Amino acid sequence: ALVKEWQAAISDGRFSAIPPSLLEVEELLLSDDGVLSPGNRVVGTNDVGMVGWHATLKTPEYPEGRPLVIVANDCTVQSGSFGVKEDDYFFAISKYARASGLPRLHVACNSGARIGLAEELKPYFKVAWNEPDNEASGYKYLYLSEEDANRFEEGVFHGELIEEDGEKRFKLEDIVGQQDGIGVENLRGSGMIAGETSAAYEETFTLSYVTGRSVGIGAYINRLAQRVIQMANGPMILTGFSALNKLLGKEVYVSQDQLGGPQIMLPNGIAHQLASDDQDGVEKILRWLSYVPRIASEQVAIAASSDPVERDIGFVPPPTPYDPRHMLAGTTGADGTFESGFFDAGSFTEYLADWGKSVIVGRARLGGIPMGVISVETRLVEQIIPADPANPVSRQAVLAQAGQVWYPDSAFKTAQAIADFNAAENLPLIIFANWRGFSGGTRDMFGEILKFGAQIVDNLRSYKHPVFAYIPPNGELRGGAWVVIDPTINEEMMEMYVDENARGGILEPPGICDVKFRKPDLVNTMHRLDSKLLQLDSELAQAEEALVADEEVATLKQAIATREAQLMPLYIQISHEFADLHDRPGRMLAKGVIRDIVPWKRAREYFFWRVRRRLMQDALVQQLKAADSSLAHADCLQLLRGWMGEEASWEDDKAVLAFFESQGATIADNMGKVRVEGITKTVAALLASLSDADKAAVLESI
Repeated sequence: ALVKEWQAAISDGRFSAIPPSLLEVEELLLSDDGVLSPGNRVVGTNDVGMVGWHATLKTPEYPEGRPLVIVANDCTVQSGSFGVKEDDYFFAISKYARASGLPRLHVACNSGARIGLAEELKPYFKVAWNEPDNEASGYKYLYLSEEDANRFEEGVFHGELIEEDGEKRFKLEDIVGQQDGIGVENLRGSGMIAGETSAAYEETFTLSYVTGRSVGIGAYINRLAQRVIQMANGPMILTGFSALNKLLGKEVYVSQDQLGGPQIMLPNGIAHQLASDDQDGVEKILRWLSYVPRIASEQVAIAASSDPVERDIGFVPPPTPYDPRHMLAGTTGADGTFESGFFDAGSFTEYLADWGKSVIVGRARLGGIPMGVISVETRLVEQIIPADPANPVSRQAVLAQAGQVWYPDSAFKTAQAIADFNAAENLPLIIFANWRGFSGGTRDMFGEILKFGAQIVDNLRSYKHPVFAYIPPNGELRGGAWVVIDPTINEEMMEMYVDENARGGILEPPGICDVKFRKPDLVNTMHRLDSKLLQLDSELAQAEEALVADEEVATLKQAIATREAQLMPLYIQISHEFADLHDRPGRMLAKGVIRDIVPWKRAREYFFWRVRRRLMQDALVQQLKAADSSLAHADCLQLLRGWMGEEASWEDDKAVLAFFESQGATIADNMGKVRVEGITKTVAALLASLSDADKAAVLESI
């Protein structure tokens, strides 16, 4: 799979040869005192069902090598179940990856938390029957004879020494067992690694590849890592199908796939991608890693790109429903020619494709810059809810979902994607906003559309990297859909742009005209503009003033009504046009709700320079805040602007970027001065809080 990545990079001209030693791997071993360190041992000699490695991969994005921590269940050891030792190892290696900011890959194939019994007591326990001659009458308790009890060390069981039927015996109260890892201690370990995985998701890149069955805690840590690639034969389940059949008292389920196979986990958003086999799975893992920074504290790497950023975008979104993937990745036109998309050719990868289909999410590159992308389906899609085999009367439900509308599943998908892009992937995000609003019907309100819409706001507010909302050609952003992605949610990171033919407003023109341009307004407009009506109005006024016969007045009024009815369809269109003029880019720019109007054809080049400038600028801002923690974001920008002086316009992204890149020594010198000022302010504030005597003592010690 790694060789294929390099072959593709060579074929498109990014590289000329494959470097030597593409992969180096060291196994990580956990000592008895809990220290994780590199080591060597014969393959297959491990007695713990969890193994891990520190790997270094040379990829086209990082030809010098990128680190990766891999942890995998060994299903040859007690079916890959999680015992105390397995939990301790998983915890240690995950903590190692998290502390170092290294990507953590979990290869999952397990049977859940390990179960067991105290086998050493099985041959010795006895039963105290209610009626020794009639065992069917039941039993009173289990016990060990005094002789058998002496076979075991103290603490293996808890019991009460009693005498019954002339025999001293230990009435069993608790069985502890000699071996560790047969019961609740495994659940405690499961909780420990669940918490560790949750923390790892927030602090470093986590990805699970489900290559085989994953049960109970195994399924949960896949979900807690959030990013999941599921192999076709790798079900994720909480309880086995046979156990569920026993619970239900009948044969309902026939396989684990019914409970957690790809046909369940892809449409519900647990699995992001499906792998047909392990070769395909590894290729998808490498593809995902190609968008991710080397370590969690770094920005994304700008890779070489064979697709020039200066080119125009070939595909233009039409006013009719279309496949938005063509806008992102390009498509072959009706004449057989390729119409390029917004992103670099071949760089777009869609994720969560089978869940929340009215929204499209993925990762792509713009001039070699990895980006997260969210776009909107404009066509009608279907949500399929499977029948429940445990309920004989249930049936599969197929729900139609209109394009350009957020539904509960697609709103949740949007929020989830934003969180994933932000958590250690460090991706700048572009949202191709084309929503008419949220679905507010009874089913969707019950389906928590409000909760997931609010979650979009929560995740954008905490986003730590540049976010660009762009309304594409013939796109529109209305009502609550605008609200949840408005840049004021996170002003330091978010910006909004529109195409020349985009629209934005509270309601669509027909809707607002029903409220603000009703029939009386339409009639007044007709009588103000139509020459025939003006003439009829004049004749009616003269007739009424001259007190002519009622029949003549009625005839004029009828002529006016006829003319109004004739003009009404046209003036309804005129009212819609009038309302539409309020929704156009010029008004958005005048009101300051967008940063700029960006023509679609040139949007690729525009955003390439804007993204590069923002990444560089934000990195410098972080350095300034580290140098002086009292500086706000606006203070940092003011400092950078002051350092640049009149050398370039602050609004010219290419010029600002050129200044940042060419004046590294000057900027470093200025950073040093800011650091000194920051330390001075901190020390002064601390000294000011001391008494004169304490202050003198501190100064004397310095």
